[in-house]
Amino acid sequence: MTVGNAVRDGDGRRPGSNLQDLVVISGLSGAGKSSAMNVFEDAGYFCVDNLPAEMIRSLSELFMHEGSKVELAAVVCDSRGGEYLAALAGVIDQLAAAGVVHRVVFLAADEETLMMRYKETRRRHPLAPHGSVLDGIRAEQELLAPVRERADIIIDTSGLSAAALRRKVADELLGPTSTGKLAVTFTSFGHKHGPPRDADLAFDVRFLSNPHYDPDLRPLTGFDRRIVDYVGRDGRLDEFYSHVIPLLEYLLPQYVAEGKAHLMVAIGCTGGRHRSVAVAEHLAARFRDRDEYFVEAAHRDVDRLPVR
Repeated sequence: MTVGNAVRDGDGRRPGSNLQDLVVISGLSGAGKSSAMNVFEDAGYFCVDNLPAEMIRSLSELFMHEGSKVELAAVVCDSRGGEYLAALAGVIDQLAAAGVVHRVVFLAADEETLMMRYKETRRRHPLAPHGSVLDGIRAEQELLAPVRERADIIIDTSGLSAAALRRKVADELLGPTSTGKLAVTFTSFGHKHGPPRDADLAFDVRFLSNPHYDPDLRPLTGFDRRIVDYVGRDGRLDEFYSHVIPLLEYLLPQYVAEGKAHLMVAIGCTGGRHRSVAVAEHLAARFRDRDEYFVEAAHRDVDRLPVR
């Protein structure tokens, strides 16, 4: 069965289908399609990049199939698909004829901007791998003209940073209540086991009193109140919080404004079982009640056995 032959109910969706929004993202190479797709991915959309045009019909058919759990989807189709791109305008018409709930987003930029971006990345244009970038840009403009004519929204990214583009896409296509919150993970680790590779911010708390040297406390972890009391007994822990918490209260909104989806704050001590665990738990609890963030605590090395 093809999408065009689908039986539909009154709202344009096939009975049994949960698909509420299919976003087709296309446009000029270098105009920011990947950044736009990331916005939808952060908002919970099922996303597919570099999908050949003809496969959009098959994918939408799967999403429309009774029992599909995909409600929101976004696909990127551009000149990386080679000869298949020529079929995109026709596929868009078929989606409309079939009643598939969809939107077409077209990203563009002026030639000077695209030339500058290609110069900075030193990439070859997909339509001019052995020729000039300008020739490729102009060939792509001509090839994508029918798609641009069918777009529901055209975004000119000239002069926009990646963060500004993400904000624009979120504001115009998702609305202020649909954008994803910043996910913040406070993770503890032990320096002797190596630093975490994906940390955005890292704080070293090895200056705090170390419970490892107390035989009665050594088997415990930073989850235990006795460890927290020991680490904070000389006042340096509270002093540390008095500096770090205001810093995070300043930084987190800046990351939100920048369009960042996830932030990892790493807290390191020697073994990753005592001081860093207590601090990560405290900071997570401090920010967990904020409506604008999803906050969790993770502890990489807490289950490692203490070494005498």
